[in-house]
Amino acid sequence: MEKIGFVSLGCSKNLIDTEMMIGYYKEKGYEVVADPSLADVIVINTCGFIESAKEEAINTILEMADYKKQNCKKLVVTGCLVERYLDELKRELPEVDLWIPIKEYDTIFSKLDYLKRTVTTGKNYAYLRIADGCSNYCTYCAIPYIRGPLKSRKLEEVLEEAKMLETQGYQEVILIAQDTARYGLDVYGESKLVELLKELLKLNFKWIRFLYTYPEMISDDLIELVASTDRICHYFDIPIQHIADPVLKRMGRKSNGGTIRNVIAKIRNKIPDAVIRTSLIVGFPGEREIDFDELYKFVGETKFERLGVFKYSPEEGTPAVKLPEQIPEERKIERYDQIMSLQQEVSNENNQKLIGKSFACVIDGVTEDGKMYMARSYREVPEEDGVIFIEKKIEHSVGEFVNCKVTEAFEYDLVAVEEQ
Repeated sequence: MEKIGFVSLGCSKNLIDTEMMIGYYKEKGYEVVADPSLADVIVINTCGFIESAKEEAINTILEMADYKKQNCKKLVVTGCLVERYLDELKRELPEVDLWIPIKEYDTIFSKLDYLKRTVTTGKNYAYLRIADGCSNYCTYCAIPYIRGPLKSRKLEEVLEEAKMLETQGYQEVILIAQDTARYGLDVYGESKLVELLKELLKLNFKWIRFLYTYPEMISDDLIELVASTDRICHYFDIPIQHIADPVLKRMGRKSNGGTIRNVIAKIRNKIPDAVIRTSLIVGFPGEREIDFDELYKFVGETKFERLGVFKYSPEEGTPAVKLPEQIPEERKIERYDQIMSLQQEVSNENNQKLIGKSFACVIDGVTEDGKMYMARSYREVPEEDGVIFIEKKIEHSVGEFVNCKVTEAFEYDLVAVEEQ
């Protein structure tokens, strides 16, 4: 039996493709191994979204190529980087035996089946991809050119996969797409996110999350539904990218500063314990000092529970590359540092307020020294946010839920004790 190893890079949406590939190769009789030195075939699923992701992908290919030299393995590379730079990669990396761009998945694999995927995130949570591609066409983003326009899955197909995950014992399901709030627009002519969430509530998941909702698509109905139950995590992941209208317009965003402020106010008012996560881009072409000052002030006032910042990265083939008034790299770094420094203060302030509060937490693992559990409440998305450390006094398994009270707080992580 041939052995095959996988390396999955990039986002959780990419991970779903990897999990379906694992399922495909298992069905074909391969043995899946975690150690690349044991594999006869190594498959790397790449990300090509931003410059740092490209560098990581190239370095990983070269690293896996070293294993190939040792044991005459076959090296297969697929994913977003291949879709975007196939000809160039073929010229520069002859070590790779087979390149598979995304558009050839159906040809190469016959069919990648969501129902046959092998979930690789452990037994405590699973991702559920409800759509692929994106039709927003923000001027800085290459995703529509890599993944194509929005392609929503039919409601019944998503629910069939959800029932499979329920049967397999998963208690937390995380809905993902490039923009989950637009789920169904291309198939049904309207967003079906609220309807999907209501159907998922009929299943036995303890927690249901949805990530990546653009602000202009967050409806009152969605906020009302989240407010009505603790089983849908009170967590909104809203990538706003900026707050200044001139920058948002140049970014090709569908929302303006007023829309963003309004939806955040609605969420805060209706769901006082809601966690709001966002992402920002600084140094976008034409971002003036007055625009950055507005963003800096907004971050300080809004006090996001979670916030990530990216320095604008010019991506080939996107309209923003041709925009005038490109910002010097040193200015981008300066603005990035300012926002991150401010957010560290905000995050520490927010976390200090949690001391003494109690939460239901899921056990994700144990620290290397074996003394503490690593856990999450509804406030933490796996692999994205901080960790709650709980002293290991009672034996628990991964995926088990416990009640805990926060005793210490830091900028990103919390320490808690288990409550009986």
